[in-house]
Amino acid sequence: MTVKNQDIMKPKNLKMQLNCPMPKLDFDVITLGHGSGGSLTNKLLDSGVFDILSNPILNERHDGAFLELNGKTAFSTDSFLVSPIFFPGGNIGELAVNGTVNDLAMCGAIPKYLSLSFIIEEGLKMTEFWEVLVSIKHACEQAGVQVVTGDTKVVEKGKGDKIFINTSGVGTVHPKANIGVNNIKAGDKIIVSGNIASHGMAIMSVREGLEFESQIESDTNNLNHSIINLIENFGSAIHLLTDPTRGGVATVLKEMAISANLGIDIFHKDLPIDEQVASACELLGLDPLYVANEGLFLAVVAEEQADAILTELQKDTNGTNAKIIGTVVEDHPKQVIMESGIGGKRVISMLPGEQLPRIC
Repeated sequence: MTVKNQDIMKPKNLKMQLNCPMPKLDFDVITLGHGSGGSLTNKLLDSGVFDILSNPILNERHDGAFLELNGKTAFSTDSFLVSPIFFPGGNIGELAVNGTVNDLAMCGAIPKYLSLSFIIEEGLKMTEFWEVLVSIKHACEQAGVQVVTGDTKVVEKGKGDKIFINTSGVGTVHPKANIGVNNIKAGDKIIVSGNIASHGMAIMSVREGLEFESQIESDTNNLNHSIINLIENFGSAIHLLTDPTRGGVATVLKEMAISANLGIDIFHKDLPIDEQVASACELLGLDPLYVANEGLFLAVVAEEQADAILTELQKDTNGTNAKIIGTVVEDHPKQVIMESGIGGKRVISMLPGEQLPRIC
């Protein structure tokens, strides 16, 4: 089974790219000089970052940003070094925006502002950098956030891998949000917002050159609008939110059980997974419970509101395949137990090592 590089991805943001043509430049690749802080750096930033991500705060071009935030504030930071930087369903640019936006959303916050820092390997083609920038712009517009400050550095060829990105974000916590592990109690239901393992297997299908009847695509997406809608409607009935990125669903559930000193029962038959993704996991000998996700969240919710929350979530494009997958129990504290389709049970542990490196 083979995949040609040029067939890996038809950009879902093609219309956006056509509306944001790359400016004419006197250089085709990024060099060490573009990270010097001098005229070449200004050429790079002026012809790309400042223009495409323009907003009144960023346009001040200060060393920092002056922000106005009211009420309780959430802050998060993350770094992204996914390989390859372009993959089916997305690229490192939108992944960086969505990742930090989603981390803030898991706090019950409304994301507002991001910082954006690039570490670029010399030799990166400007066409690739431009595609990343366009995707960042598109992801910011979809999430309703602004990039207000940042940094750019360039390292020698061989000292990086095309481009690494760091994003930090701040947002105001929704007044109805009461998110915390201390809220979890026996009887709570666990909802997963969609099909698991899609992001990790999209990356691995490219790395391994696998081809299936239909292309496996990353689920990278912003979740903040979906989360805020649930908080608006159900408030404190949503006890905990978390996104199962590295380590997958299994690791996040185990962390919950340990932190809450309660047990968790999940049911294999209820785990939503795309058929192609399941086949890819089986082919590569991977357990989908441990595969990274980038557009999913787990919600621990009050038992009496669980069905209503699930119904509301399933109306959302981010929750079409949402399902209740388990229950919080007083039995076997700090343990996660999965029941198979034939009634067998197994203990679910954290991911013991690095299953899929450079996945986000």
